[in-house]
Amino acid sequence: QVQVVESGGGLVQAGGSLRLSCITSVRISSINAMSWYRQAPGKQRELVATIFSGGKTDYLDSVKGRFTISRDNAKNTMYLQMNSLKPEDTAVYYCFANYYSLGSYSDSWGQGTQVTVSS
Repeated sequence: QVQVVESGGGLVQAGGSLRLSCITSVRISSINAMSWYRQAPGKQRELVATIFSGGKTDYLDSVKGRFTISRDNAKNTMYLQMNSLKPEDTAVYYCFANYYSLGSYSDSWGQGTQVTVSS
């Protein structure tokens, strides 16, 4: 099973930046798609950004132009660069991987990393 581990969360003031990292246990190039989700207190988990194996990316409307998802195949690591952070970006951010193995697709989730944006 593919394992993913996030890092890089923390406390930042509104308007600041953070970069989240997610390292995988296998070659990231072998993963179908990787995403960042977030969950704020009392809210449902939402999809923030996705990067597909071919390099295509997709974003939640509220983060377009502020967040950038990317990956470094050599380091087996996915990133989420978050700029112009807002208090409403406060949440636990989770790394997600969808991969193909033994004839079927499976999912893996990280443990989450807290991002807190103060006003």
